[in-house]
Formats: sequence, C-alpha cells, structure tokens
Amino acid sequence: MPGHPPRYLVTGGAGYVGSHTVLALLDAGAEVVVLDDLSSGHRAALPAGVKLIIANVTDAAAVRAALDATRYDAVLHFASLSLVGESMARPFDYFRQNVLGALNVIEAAVATGVPKFVFSSTANLFSAAAPAPIPETATVEPGSPYGESKAMIERVLFWADRLHGLRSACLRYFNAAGADPAGRAGEDHRPETHLIPAAIDAALGRRQPLSVFGTDYPTHDGTC
Repeated sequence: MPGHPPRYLVTGGAGYVGSHTVLALLDAGAEVVVLDDLSSGHRAALPAGVKLIIANVTDAAAVRAALDATRYDAVLHFASLSLVGESMARPFDYFRQNVLGALNVIEAAVATGVPKFVFSSTANLFSAAAPAPIPETATVEPGSPYGESKAMIERVLFWADRLHGLRSACLRYFNAAGADPAGRAGEDHRPETHLIPAAIDAALGRRQPLSVFGTDYPTHDGTC
C-alpha cells in the first residue's frame, strides 16, 4: 500500500521460526505486529518496539480485533502445535488448535481485505515412502494428526483463494534449525524437542544420548 512501509501480522511471532521471520521483516523495513499466546514463544524473542497482542488464535474475537485494528499487506501464520509424536497422543487437541485457529485467522484475513497469506505448513504432509528429496508432486498422505491438520488448512487456503482471492504460499518444511546470523535470536524450546539441536547437545555431552528406534531402515546399519 502506498504511503507507508508494508505491514504484516505474524501469528506465533514470539516462537522460534516466527521470531526469526519478524527479524527478517524488520530488516527489510516492514512494520510488524505479533499475535502470540506465549504458550511456547517468549516475549524476549521480540525486538523492542514490536507490538505484541497476547491471544490464542482459537479466540476468533481476538483474532478479528487484531485484524480490524489496522490494514495489513499480508498475514504470516506460524501459530500452531507442532510435535508429531504428541499429536499421536492428543489428536483432537491438534485438530482443535491448528485447524480451528488457522480457520479463524484465514476468515478474518478475508473479511478485512488482506490480500496475501503465508502459512507455515510441514513436510509431514507426505508419506514416509516419498522419495528423497521430496518433490512438490509427491502424494499428500499425512503421517500424523499434526500433518493431517496442516493438510486440512492448505485446503482451506485453496478455497479462500478460489472464492475470495486470498493469495497464499505454504511452507512445507521440517527440522528447521539454526539461529540469526547476528546473534539476535536462536532456538529456545523448553524442553528441546527438535532433532538437530538435540543431536548437537548430545554430542557435546549436555544431554543424554539420543534414542534411535528401528532396525529395518534402508541404511548401512539399519537404523533411521
């Protein structure tokens, strides 16, 4: 929009990937507002001056109020439950939080005229039998309720585009790792559940060795 820097609402912006996205947007000269319930994110991950709205995306009224408050050039949606194993034990929690939460954000974005939407999806959309590297044409066959919840949201976005013109991009990735090159932010999960930092901590003796399961994988020693 002419007359001001681009404005973005980042849900889950106090979390790991979200906070790094906030830094990148600020570095590009954008204005950023973050909506996060701080259940796994941290206020300290946000630079001074970034407005933080403390709310859960399942609160439709709070989401709509955040989008009514100003006009955004895009919404970037990172707020979700994200542990594959946990989703197998708590499937309904994952469907409720992820699908209902995203639906609230997408519906409010359409209602307030937001033109673009970036969605943090997952490579867990794809079957374990998919070739590596996984091509974009691989069959969507989620391996968990977590992956299924993301697949459902992608379909909501398909129809939001087709019926309302909300252009969207879905980030299908997994095992995000690393930190801001300037040292402003890094991983801060409590407890740490991500594979790569857990492996590094195990190698450095800062945690117990990793547990590796299975003996029938197509690798030289049969393990995953």
